[in-house]
Amino acid sequence: MNVVLTIVLAVQMLSALGMIGLILVQHGKGADMGAAFGSGGSGSLFGASGSANFLSRTTGVLAALFFACTLLLAYFGGSALPRSGSSVLEGTAVSAPAPAGAASGAAQIPATTAPASGSAAVPVPPAPAASGAAQIPTK
Repeated sequence: MNVVLTIVLAVQMLSALGMIGLILVQHGKGADMGAAFGSGGSGSLFGASGSANFLSRTTGVLAALFFACTLLLAYFGGSALPRSGSSVLEGTAVSAPAPAGAASGAAQIPATTAPASGSAAVPVPPAPAASGAAQIPTK
């Protein structure tokens, strides 16, 4: 199974690189107008209109191959996942307990500690009671 996945992945990468190269070689529809007025772009290896058919068909074949490889990789990759009834996000949000005796919240901010000797105490505004969606006013 590992060999099949490696081969499918290699075919997908080669088809992606081939598509990139072929798309960059192709000219846009506006380039045909310049060739009609004698810009010299029509005298190519495939003739005046032969390259458009060859390059566009080859790009289409490579796109279909890329799409098929993507579907195969998604199918084989999805079968390796465990089928549990829980959400993926539930398993990732594991919070570590705070160590005992550690200060939390506003006590960790340096400005809320005792002022240095000889300076006046600056009042610190209290932290908001709620955050996030609780701060949105209701109608």
